[in-house]
Amino acid sequence: MATITTNTKLRHNEYYGQQSTFDKLYERSLNGAKFNKLYDKIVAENNILLAYRNIKANTGSKTEGTDGKTIKDIADMTNEQVITMVRVRLKSYTPQSIRRVEILKDNGKLRPLGIPIKQSNRTCAHYVPFLGSSI
Repeated sequence: MATITTNTKLRHNEYYGQQSTFDKLYERSLNGAKFNKLYDKIVAENNILLAYRNIKANTGSKTEGTDGKTIKDIADMTNEQVITMVRVRLKSYTPQSIRRVEILKDNGKLRPLGIPIKQSNRTCAHYVPFLGSSI
């Protein structure tokens, strides 16, 4: 499963005006700053749309989740519907089950891969920029 490139993520961050926010948070983190009140940044309209765009650009988004949905089901919604859905889900987020499959590695062995439902995948994507790229 291919993921989107760093250049694509950077371009998306800039398009939605989030890169400067991420840069400022990163700079402060290097100086040992403690963060609170990040929730407002996470549920910001531009961050939600950015997360959707990053997920949509990932080829794995076309894989059906345990809820039977793909990114296409979310794409049929308006931006306002998506933003509202995400904000409601984030208030009471509980991870859903994942679909476990085995994928073939280059060395011929199998490794497990967990496929979340699309809405859980999308919900988690809102936190990643604020927690760092190591997740």
